[in-house]
Amino acid sequence: MTALIFNQVLHLVVWLALLAVVFIPLERFFALRQARVWRPQMAFDLVYYMLSSVPPLVIAAIPLGALALAMHGIIPAGYYAAVGALPFAAKLVLGLVVGDIAYYWAHRASHQFALLWRFHALHHSAEHMDFLVNTRGHPVDMVFGRVCGLLPLYILGLAQPGTTEGLVLAQIVTIVSTFWNFFIHANVRWRLGPLEWLVATPVFHHWHHTRSEHIDRNFAAFFPVIDRIFGTLHMPREWPAEYGVRDPHPTTLAGQLLDPLLPPLPAVRRPS
Repeated sequence: MTALIFNQVLHLVVWLALLAVVFIPLERFFALRQARVWRPQMAFDLVYYMLSSVPPLVIAAIPLGALALAMHGIIPAGYYAAVGALPFAAKLVLGLVVGDIAYYWAHRASHQFALLWRFHALHHSAEHMDFLVNTRGHPVDMVFGRVCGLLPLYILGLAQPGTTEGLVLAQIVTIVSTFWNFFIHANVRWRLGPLEWLVATPVFHHWHHTRSEHIDRNFAAFFPVIDRIFGTLHMPREWPAEYGVRDPHPTTLAGQLLDPLLPPLPAVRRPS
């Protein structure tokens, strides 16, 4: 057990080093807003990086595996055989699309329902944007998002349990979505022209982190067209002026983790 924990921590440290090598220079030379590399509450975000990586994946694997087995007992085997016969590339693209649709609705629900918002609000409490803000999130919120994003892959048989290909596909979707989420949170001023209507970009997601007026927009992680279809797309030419939540939020790590769990409802409410 000790060796397993050590390997997981080492894995996270290596990934963090790679992310820092990629994003710190980008945020220095192409910064949207000039900022110090080490900023207030960055130590907290490093803790959240650890908390949001392994534990949510381990916890999410339990209901996902159980549901996949249950669905295999309900849906005719011929369906899963047909899906399994699809080329891996087709299943990967389908996995990204249906996963993002599921994540869109889970993310939107996290804004609409007070019980979910009290956990999700931590992610929106950042008053700045950089790549590490991606991992600022309550573990409960992280588990909810991971389960909902991967759920259709298992229900639809795109990531069939007990198979190497299914495991690889789920891992690729997780890695790609994780890296892309670091990118769309990054403090970079890049605009990608027509591509911004095809894939999520920093300006697309930065508007989602505005303090009030557009916080209920741009829920998708990959494909802005999902927001366009469901009427929540907002992508003007300019960048937002400020980020964060309107109501006070705990400033200590313990407070941020415990506040959503303790009655009465915290001061931070779902945005109106």
